[in-house]
Amino acid sequence: MKKEVTIGDRKVGSGHPTYIIAEIGSNHNRDINIAKKLIDKAAEAGVDAVKFQTFKAEKLYSMKTPKFSKDNIKPYDLIKSIELPRSWQKNLCKYSVRKGLHFLSSPFDYEAVDELDHIDVPAFKIASFEIVDLEFLKYVAKKKKPILLSTGMTNLGEIEDALTTIRSQGNNEIILLHCSSLYPSPVETVNLRAINTMKNAFQIPVGFSDHTLGIHISLAAIAFGANVVEKHVTLDRTMKGPDHSFAIEPDEMKQLVREIRDIEKAKGTGIKQRDVREQEMYEKGRRSIIAARNIPKGAKITRDMLIIKRPGYGIQPKFIDLVIGRRAKVNITAEQWITWDMI
Repeated sequence: MKKEVTIGDRKVGSGHPTYIIAEIGSNHNRDINIAKKLIDKAAEAGVDAVKFQTFKAEKLYSMKTPKFSKDNIKPYDLIKSIELPRSWQKNLCKYSVRKGLHFLSSPFDYEAVDELDHIDVPAFKIASFEIVDLEFLKYVAKKKKPILLSTGMTNLGEIEDALTTIRSQGNNEIILLHCSSLYPSPVETVNLRAINTMKNAFQIPVGFSDHTLGIHISLAAIAFGANVVEKHVTLDRTMKGPDHSFAIEPDEMKQLVREIRDIEKAKGTGIKQRDVREQEMYEKGRRSIIAARNIPKGAKITRDMLIIKRPGYGIQPKFIDLVIGRRAKVNITAEQWITWDMI
């Protein structure tokens, strides 16, 4: 199993920086200027990639699909209204690359896979809903590019089926993304512990596609070992469209990236030891054995001659019983820390 995957010029996996995806999705509102402005904001925030979605309503939903309980519009009609014009993709890809970003898009049909492959996307992102379409996964896998596979609503058996299908085409460049397929996701549905369950089960990189409100759950996912974070972004949460209300705005995107990088630094090596930058605190802030009063040269040291306090230049407190009963080799003044060469 591959514990790291290379996307473009970046390695993804334990020991590497978190791969951060700004999910623009349909928040372009079919306005290419909005799409480019979101790419600009993503670049300013310092993410690794922007992601769109490539679908056609007639290939995604039956026109007979009933309305979702929270919507007043049939899924077909909703999807039709937010399709990404495919003529934009090459332009948006080049624009993203100029901004130092990877351009990704989730394909939802075979034609979309071919089109994205043609503009040389560095990886394919597969939505959770598509994970059960094994023929589709096989087709994507044949492109021999890394696959980020979302796993909302799945169990380990379904994930195993998908992995087996992808690997059957000789493609082992797979990253799993844990998520809840609710928009927005209530925090109690998130189950961040599943990130490590999936890492242990499959021994490949695992990330988190976050549909909760705010950025705090994404940050927690980093502490739980996520190698990738994907988060919906918008210019303004009050804009019309299905995904704006639970997305983060540009300032929050900057904060998310900054705090993810801080958490990465804070995770450290796991070795419990003092940092070299703590040396002054180590010396002056720790306690040691100090003379409680003047101790003349030759005097036999008793407990009442000693006190334990800061700084830590003297003999460590745990050795106080070895100091008691010894004789002073020099005059030791009150408040002086006692070192081994003094006794």
